[in-house]
Amino acid sequence: QVQLVESGGGLVQTGESLNLSCAASGVFDIMGWYRQAPGKQRELVATRSVYGTTNYAESVKGRFTISRGDGKLVHTTVHLQMNDLRIEDTAVYFCNAHQIGSSSVYWGQGTQVTVSS
Repeated sequence: QVQLVESGGGLVQTGESLNLSCAASGVFDIMGWYRQAPGKQRELVATRSVYGTTNYAESVKGRFTISRGDGKLVHTTVHLQMNDLRIEDTAVYFCNAHQIGSSSVYWGQGTQVTVSS
């Protein structure tokens, strides 16, 4: 059974930074992050393929950077560097992974990011 294990969430103040990491027990072409704030739907934050293609939500462009692991870890890990955090970035962040051509999508258990003023 595939597992995605997230780490790096926490409580920070506005303008500060956090780095999220996700390690998968399988290999995936595309890995990324979604988030869900209380009372809101889960939304895309950013994704990155092993080929380097990225996709960012407009609200995080210029502040967040998604990257994959180095070497062989490129297939199994994804990181999200979050800078200049805002109160509206507060949410549970979920790691997401899938293979191109497969209908199977995998999710991590979520990690809380809280930004306070």
